[in-house]
Amino acid sequence: MKATHFNKIALAILLISSQVISTPASHAEAKGWRYWGYFQAAPGASTWKAAMTGPTVDIEDGAVEGWSFVFSSDDVPSVAPKTKPSFASICGKTKADSDTKRIGLVIEFGNSAYAPKGEKVQKPIVRCVTTAKSSQGIDVLGQVIKVRSASSGLICGLNGFPKKECGVEIETPAALIKK
Repeated sequence: MKATHFNKIALAILLISSQVISTPASHAEAKGWRYWGYFQAAPGASTWKAAMTGPTVDIEDGAVEGWSFVFSSDDVPSVAPKTKPSFASICGKTKADSDTKRIGLVIEFGNSAYAPKGEKVQKPIVRCVTTAKSSQGIDVLGQVIKVRSASSGLICGLNGFPKKECGVEIETPAALIKK
């Protein structure tokens, strides 16, 4: 009789302690994607909008293009670049001319919490690009940085970051899980 009572107490303690230290299943198994997010700000805009198309679109003089290495899932939204899309502060000293257009470009390499293992997050790049009137977003990007893309057109790496992967699914980094 004493052994049965002891077993019940041990089982109760085990169940209580497992509830205290376990991670909810929704967080323990949550996965998402890390990839290069593409954002745009039209001329005169002061906030980023997620681009609904790839970078093979026409852009106007005075626009700002943004790229951010992001993680997103059902629970964690992707984040636009932290640098404000201020054309005036990025390209304010670059004079307009009738043969070219000026595009602000912001590239941010994300957060070390979701950087590929062994790879270092690079410093942001903020530049004013003077380009041909016919240039699209991908042309502007390629004038500043080396671009690696998949045959599908998905942008895989900028400036060698990440080195090999292309839009991979990973477990949600602990640093991004809301407590």
